[in-house]
Amino acid sequence: MSSEALVQVRGLRKVYRQGEIDVAALAGIDLDIHAGEFLALMGPSGSGKSTLLHLIAGIDRPSAGSCHVGGVDVATLGQSELAGWRNRNVGFIFQSFNLIPVLSALENVEMPLLLTGLSHARRRELATLALDLVGLGDRARHLPRQLSGGQEQRVAIARALVTDPALVVADEPTGNLDSHSAQEVLGILGALNRDAGRTIIMVTHDPKAAASATRIVHLEKGELSP
Repeated sequence: MSSEALVQVRGLRKVYRQGEIDVAALAGIDLDIHAGEFLALMGPSGSGKSTLLHLIAGIDRPSAGSCHVGGVDVATLGQSELAGWRNRNVGFIFQSFNLIPVLSALENVEMPLLLTGLSHARRRELATLALDLVGLGDRARHLPRQLSGGQEQRVAIARALVTDPALVVADEPTGNLDSHSAQEVLGILGALNRDAGRTIIMVTHDPKAAASATRIVHLEKGELSP
């Protein structure tokens, strides 16, 4: 693991307006995440863990504070800049897989590459390599409905990796899986971190899933727990 902090969060606040009330989802978070870490964010529902993940990944914007990823303050980027930055630097894995049902596994993995300007042949080559990496090279032509839940999540992992991002973020990646499939997915994430040096931030409420990480951070009511 590198000593360099890939993610530097300082005074990060997120406030949502609910009617006449301001609700603080995050109340001034300071956090460093180093290149090569596998960090698990844990906490009860409503603790702010998914909010923090979304701010780091540039899906949402903070109310105050800064969030630097690879030296870039994500909150200062305009919408078009942000979309390009996310596509180049962040791979996303979600609980619900978010695969396009009418596209094959290979086509789903290829999707993030459509914005890169790579040739069709090169896109297909990289997508095939990503599927091979998660053990699904023989399922490249299958549609999502022809795959198990665990296989769908592995396709989503391949899609997250295909652009070779600096950061992989996973929001409850085992939440919709049975225990066997969950262990397969966690095994892949652990190997990506351990063997390929991938930096991974995973939101989870499951202590067994969090045990796969190299560091666990707990949030409670928008604050980091000691």
